[in-house]
Amino acid sequence: MINNKLLKRFDELLCQAVDLEATKQHRQGAMSDGDYVDNDLYLAWKAKAKNLLVLACGEQSEHYKAFTSNEKGNYGTNAQILINLKSLIAGAKEDYAGGYCSSARSLIQAEVFDSELDQATELLNNGYHPAAAVIAGVVLETTIRQMCDEEGIVHGKLDKMNSDLTKAGRYNVLVQKQVTALADLRNKAAHGQNDQFSKDDVNNMIAEISRFVAERV
Repeated sequence: MINNKLLKRFDELLCQAVDLEATKQHRQGAMSDGDYVDNDLYLAWKAKAKNLLVLACGEQSEHYKAFTSNEKGNYGTNAQILINLKSLIAGAKEDYAGGYCSSARSLIQAEVFDSELDQATELLNNGYHPAAAVIAGVVLETTIRQMCDEEGIVHGKLDKMNSDLTKAGRYNVLVQKQVTALADLRNKAAHGQNDQFSKDDVNNMIAEISRFVAERV
């Protein structure tokens, strides 16, 4: 799943790297002969870049490992190291934009959701469609909460989180309305209002939540 907020952050950090390179000055001395950029800004940039790599690619990714290895700078000035680190961030951005940086957490979460939706389908097929709707609804709300975490949105009632994600541009109004309808069916099942929905409604609900999760986890 591509998070536009993280993609934008890659662009911001690449631009900041260019600005940082503009602070380069030549120093000559017994211990510091070469070109150096502003060290305080350099340290801050590295911290922000590492944080982005963790969020977008994960700590076990090759991108993060390469960054932490190259930042040590056993040889060369911080200006020279910055050139290498900037290239690594550009490479990570390309892979992230192409969908090649799914974190282990995302993969595990997707497997958990698949398992729970399979359980909901099994209950549905055995005549327990209200229970199936409740389980599918839990998957929906958990996905919404996860997306809020990624966007820095505070958890709250599902309607509020749904609205906030739409305002943040995570999905459009049509998807917002779909989420509202799915949540309404879950609430009816949870409150025993079984006469207000059918087995077919729950079957469609599971299919729609499965698509929703697949597109966003």
